[in-house]
Amino acid sequence: MHYYLVSPTRIVRSDADSFTYSSEDRLPTGTIVAIEIGKINAVGIVLQEVRKPDFEVKPISKIIEDYPLPIELVQTASWMSKYYATHQATVWQTILPSGLSKKRRPINPTASVNSTENRIKNVFTDEQKVALKTIDGLNYGTILLHGVTGSGKTLVYIEAVKRALEEERSSIILVPEIALTSQLVAEFSAHLPNVIVTHSKQTEAQRHAVWKRIIGSNDPVVIIGPRSALFAPVQQLGLVVIDECHEPSFKQEQSPRYSALRVASILTNQHRGKLILGSATPAVADYYIAKKSNTPIATMKKPARPNTIRPHITLIDMTKRNNFTQHHFLSDTLIESLSKTLSKNKQALIFHNRRGTAATTLCENCGWQAGCPRCFVPLTLHADHHKLSCHICNFSTKVPTSCPECKNANIIHKGIGTKRIENELQRLFPNKKIARFDRDTDAKSTVDERYDELKNGEIDIIIGTQVIAKGLDLPHLRMVGVVQADAGLALPDYSSAERTFQLLAQVIGRVGRSSVSTEVVVQSYQPNHPSITNGLSQDYSEFYDRTIGQRQKTNFPPFAYLLKLTCIYKTEAAAIKNSKKLADLLKAKSNNIEILGPTPAFYERLRDTYRWQIVIKSPRRQELLDLLEFLPSTHWQYELDPVSLL
Repeated sequence: MHYYLVSPTRIVRSDADSFTYSSEDRLPTGTIVAIEIGKINAVGIVLQEVRKPDFEVKPISKIIEDYPLPIELVQTASWMSKYYATHQATVWQTILPSGLSKKRRPINPTASVNSTENRIKNVFTDEQKVALKTIDGLNYGTILLHGVTGSGKTLVYIEAVKRALEEERSSIILVPEIALTSQLVAEFSAHLPNVIVTHSKQTEAQRHAVWKRIIGSNDPVVIIGPRSALFAPVQQLGLVVIDECHEPSFKQEQSPRYSALRVASILTNQHRGKLILGSATPAVADYYIAKKSNTPIATMKKPARPNTIRPHITLIDMTKRNNFTQHHFLSDTLIESLSKTLSKNKQALIFHNRRGTAATTLCENCGWQAGCPRCFVPLTLHADHHKLSCHICNFSTKVPTSCPECKNANIIHKGIGTKRIENELQRLFPNKKIARFDRDTDAKSTVDERYDELKNGEIDIIIGTQVIAKGLDLPHLRMVGVVQADAGLALPDYSSAERTFQLLAQVIGRVGRSSVSTEVVVQSYQPNHPSITNGLSQDYSEFYDRTIGQRQKTNFPPFAYLLKLTCIYKTEAAAIKNSKKLADLLKAKSNNIEILGPTPAFYERLRDTYRWQIVIKSPRRQELLDLLEFLPSTHWQYELDPVSLL
């Protein structure tokens, strides 16, 4: 008889991650088994063999999966539990697919892509050759690939994957949005056979079939997907690529609230593999850490295509109303540029990072404003459905025809959203095919679903939020318009200026990628703000130098670690009282921390509850972990290393 520590995928006790079970068979670490917990059947992962205990133990019911999880993935899961102070069961729920113990009918996994294109030999620029040489020179570890938009980072990824395959090792390619998988899969499958795609839009059965195919594969595989694809159970992982690594979507918002960049670093080190972090605008904190830790940085400053012409950029000051004689929020220059592009039957992209029709609905007579009764935030007008919606809790109501307070009929809608832009452009260009992409877009009309239409130039005007701002390479695109570039600068967060710079630099990078002339029109109320001017010139170096100096003065990452604590109570008084009580306790427990707050959270009221938050800074991350033991077991949430304080 053998005895094993088994870690269940459900929380049994908050203070215990694993329990001892017996088995007549010898089981390797990582074996997925069925166990009994009391009278409940559960799934567990074998961690290690132990001596026979001096108490009675239950037997392992059965082995669920023929192949064990790679030991490197098991070790990474253990690290995640400790590093993010999260119960091991919660980590397993993140790593493993749902329904592992379900009996399923055999389905044909449709996640493989075989390209019919002729696989051609790549021709590399000098900068790409240097980047590949740097990657080859790395035994294992991380490399930062800092390449301007259009510099050919994808080709470097593909060649690195090819070289990993030659060594019989698998690769995982992470993208920030499901929307970008179609483009990347098309590019990779033009060079590589049997690219596997996995993402959350697949059904549970499809994801499980893909997972089983990967864990049982004797051959190296290439996997493309968003953040969750990192946990694909590949046996010999040689390479992980994180494309657009600056994107906040690589940080999970639910527990265990992990950063895919940090976890990928641990996972590749366990496998003695390589991690490539690729971006035109790396996070300032990541770039600083890379420089300080002597992480190799491969820089590609030139476009990959010869004779590339930089776009002609025009900056429109929105405070000067004489720039807007034809339309109240689309400048004369933007409309003229659009008209010129469309007259040549070419494509245009209009970016605005706010969805809906109008952000505010109010009474012109008494000043009443439509707000969410649960969250106390303004309701957003969605004119296509004739309703007002809360973008936090999804509460919705009909658009009032008169003011509920003074009964006056003068209801007005203020603000700009992507739906309103869509309506206005349909009125201005009635014969053109217009497509809008944001979180309100129908599941059958996403960027991923309509990628071929976008690439082939069948859509004349593309309108959208940040989902269209990054990564896309559209050969027919000739013009980019930004409706209000400074919209995010007013957010009370230390990373607001950085996010504005990144989005602007990325959206401008959708054009100026070939030898045809292109145009960019950017509208802003703050045309001289450094984030706007650096974004327009795509000057990362100047932006980095200034921002890293500000971070050092204000003691924000990378010069301090952050812990965000949020309390949730039914009444405002209880939230204030308990947040002050905890802040006082934490101040007394440590002298080496800086406490901001307590203050109302950015969304103070959320779904009928009040939220207050405390932000704690420390030069040592362990100090923040130690403080978590003083956190009450109810009413409080915590996040280590938050990318945003909102």
